[in-house]
Amino acid sequence: MKDEPLPPPIEGYLEHLRVQRRLAELTLRAYARDLAQLARLADETGVALEAVQAHHVRRWLGRLHAGGLSGRSLARTLSAWRGCYRWWGRQGHVAHNPVEGIKAPKAPRTLPKALSVDHAVALAEQGPSAGDDPVLAARDRCIVELLYGCGLRIGELAGLDLCATPSSRGWVDLAGAELHVRGKGGKRRSVPVGRAALAALREWLALRPRLARGEEAALLLSERGARLSPQQIRVRLSRRALQVGVPTRVHPHMLRHSFASHLLQSSGDLRAVQELLGHAHITTTQIYTRLDFQHLARAYDAAHPRARRKS
Repeated sequence: MKDEPLPPPIEGYLEHLRVQRRLAELTLRAYARDLAQLARLADETGVALEAVQAHHVRRWLGRLHAGGLSGRSLARTLSAWRGCYRWWGRQGHVAHNPVEGIKAPKAPRTLPKALSVDHAVALAEQGPSAGDDPVLAARDRCIVELLYGCGLRIGELAGLDLCATPSSRGWVDLAGAELHVRGKGGKRRSVPVGRAALAALREWLALRPRLARGEEAALLLSERGARLSPQQIRVRLSRRALQVGVPTRVHPHMLRHSFASHLLQSSGDLRAVQELLGHAHITTTQIYTRLDFQHLARAYDAAHPRARRKS
């Protein structure tokens, strides 16, 4: 998980995150990088990790900022350091948290990119092109329908199994038209599967045995019969978007954003969107209200006689 040896206190905290918090591997890698940076900075300054003070943290923060680290990255780094010192405090290793109360420079909040409804639907409904394998085409359509129709994260999609087992990260309930997934922090949620996604799912399941090898439980299979990886999903989605002619680079999270934005535009129910996305806090979901406002503003500019003129 790490590229360099880390001090035992940091190793202990990472083990706590892995075992107790059950964080995803990629998240653990990010924590390890940020904490390795903390250890390097403390070593270069000649101060023990247990003796770090707030003025050290502020100096290091300024140095990282001057080195080009964005406000968003600095906030993530501080969060990792703060959490580590908080845990050390509970273990009795430090008397105070030197990172508490220190904030990163504000980063401009960027809006998530979402496809138009027309482009999202075209991506989902794209049929196989000449020479395409119909089995892979059915699988890829299922991928798009589950990402866009259910708002899944790519890890949640890749982790789906055909049915529930003690080791399943997620599974399909075809009879109940639901997906059961494990999101960030190991949080479980159930997601309804709409009519179009259910049809794509059934079509893929009918063809899946042609790729299946042995007892592989994964819903989505590669040509070799193994579980389809997130990177393979990204490649297949990008290829499909090029075939459709979507005028932007499409990645899996863009379909999750499109799911949330389009659902909010139609329903206006922010709490329902929060539950479906699996967001722990409503503030995370509220960014989609800004996307919704942009949609309304464009409609106003295009149609209202008193709207500002386009240049």
